[in-house]
Amino acid sequence: MRFKLIIALVNDDSTDKIIEASRAAGATGATILNNARGEGVESSKTFFGMSLETHSEVILMLVEEHLSRHILETIAKEGKFDDTSGTGIAFQIDVEDAVGVSHQIQTLEKQVEDKL
Repeated sequence: MRFKLIIALVNDDSTDKIIEASRAAGATGATILNNARGEGVESSKTFFGMSLETHSEVILMLVEEHLSRHILETIAKEGKFDDTSGTGIAFQIDVEDAVGVSHQIQTLEKQVEDKL
């Protein structure tokens, strides 16, 4: 079984709904890294030296490769990434090898068979 790693950088107020939608789309879990910070095309705004930006979180999801594009599109739709600037980004990268996921493979095999 081959995997992809989906990395989503999202505003912290949308993390829960993105994870819920990802699970409905086939993701079996996620790791959330809190208090991330980033900048887009425009620099962050400050007020007397204090940042006015919202906190961001990094969501990591190891997903089966046949489900990955659907999950990625679901994240983009739920987070409204293409509708509003600054709401987040998500991308996927190939995973060469993974350990610690054997307990999920049976569940994933059934999901992939149903999708294909």
